[in-house]
Amino acid sequence: MFMSSAGKLRLQNREKKIMAYYDDMGPGKGNCTVGYGSLVHRNPCTPDELKTPVTQEMVSNLFSANVRDAEKAVERNVRVPLTQAQFDALVSYTFNRGATGARSVYRLINRGEFHEAGLEMRNSTMVKVRKKGKLVPVIARGLIDRRTEESAPFLAAPTQKAGSTVQ
Repeated sequence: MFMSSAGKLRLQNREKKIMAYYDDMGPGKGNCTVGYGSLVHRNPCTPDELKTPVTQEMVSNLFSANVRDAEKAVERNVRVPLTQAQFDALVSYTFNRGATGARSVYRLINRGEFHEAGLEMRNSTMVKVRKKGKLVPVIARGLIDRRTEESAPFLAAPTQKAGSTVQ
C-alpha cells in the first residue's frame, strides 16, 4: 500500500516547506530539520548548517524518501488491513514520530484496538527540547491539530478483534 496523493499533499501542507535548515522547535531548540519537516539530525542545527543553501530537488528527494521510509515502517509493523485513510494517517504519524515512536500505536492496531490507537495518537503531543543543557518535555502546540487529524480515522473505526477484517 502507498500513501495517497491527497495524503501526501495534506502532509506537505501540514509540514510547510521551509527552504532552509532550521531547528524544529525554534532557534537553538529541538532538532535540525529541512524542507517538509525532514530530520537532518537530533539536536539544533550548527551555524554552518544554518548557512547551507537548500535546493528544491533536495527537499523533494528528502520528502519522497521519508514518506517511503514511513510507508515501509507501517507495512513492516502493521499486520491487519487498513483503509486508505487509516494508512495515510499512520504514515503521517510515522513520518513525524518515526517507527520507534509509533511502536505502541502499531501494537494497538495489530490487536484490533483501533479506538485506543487513535487515543494514543491524539495524545502524542509531547516533545523534548533542550533548555539550559537539559532535555525538558513540553507540549508542542503545533502537534495538537495534526494529531487530531491523524487519529480521526482510528477513533471513528469500530474496535476489531485481532485477525478480523476492517472495511
